[in-house]
Order: sequence, then structure tokens, then C-alpha cells
Amino acid sequence: MKRLVVPTLALLGLYALAGCGGNGSGSAASSSATAAAPASTGGVAATSQYDGGPRAADTPIDESKVEVGKGLFQTKGCSACHAFGRRLSCPDLAGVTHRRTAAWMEQQILHPDVMTKTDPISHGLFATYALQMPNQGLTPDQARAVIEFFKHTDHEAGESTSK
Repeated sequence: MKRLVVPTLALLGLYALAGCGGNGSGSAASSSATAAAPASTGGVAATSQYDGGPRAADTPIDESKVEVGKGLFQTKGCSACHAFGRRLSCPDLAGVTHRRTAAWMEQQILHPDVMTKTDPISHGLFATYALQMPNQGLTPDQARAVIEFFKHTDHEAGESTSK
């Protein structure tokens, strides 16, 4: 019986190293690189070179990019896996701009395969969701527009809950 369990665990370990998607939901908001450990990283504090500093929601929204970002989110298929306020097959994006920096989200959007292999937060998300976020081939400007859409969406959700 042990022979069956050990190879299975070894395969799970290799699968976890293969990559992860997600955009960072699941971590507590923090302004330091050593954010409180989310459940999605197994309770181990994960640090990221891209997630130190102010959260994306702490910066002003560039309203001129929101509609472009919303369109990209829809046309690139992001909404097939991600939603706001509910989990589909990947992390719920509600509040993501309060949990992550714009730099982390940009890297995750532009280089999801690299982030899974090198970023502990992204790697932890893969351990939870077991899906690799595909690289949609966005430009840095397009990725920033998507982030502005996320910021706008989080801001709107915050206003509606405070009324």
C-alpha cells in the first residue's frame, strides 16, 4: 500500500511545481512583502519581490483605461475562470486590488507561467486551484488597463457596501 501512496504524493509534488494561475486572491491585505499567509499558500507566509508596497487599491484609478480593461477581461476569456464576488475555477477577484500590488498583478497577467515557477504567492495559488493561468499575450499597457478595471470594480463594490 505504501508503494501506491508514495508515488502518488511524488506526482502531486511534481504537478504542484508545474505552474499556477490566479491573480492573487486569498491573501490578507498588507503593505509589506511578507503579507499574512493566505490559506491558498498552506498557511505559510509567502513573500514576493512584486508584492511589497502599497496595494493597487491605494493608488488613484485611471478612469480612461477602465473600459479598455473591462473589454480585455471579457474578450481574452478571463471571465471564463474569474469572477467578482464568487469563485469559478480560479480565484475570486473581488478585493484583489486590496490584497495585491499593481506590480504583482501586472507580472501575473504578463508572465503567468514564469510567476508560477518563481513567485511564492503564484505558486501557492496553483497549489490551491491546480490550474495554470494562460498567457493571453497582453502588452504591458493592456495589463495595466485590466488592473485599472479591477481597481474600478473593487472601488464600486466598496461604495455599494458602504451605502
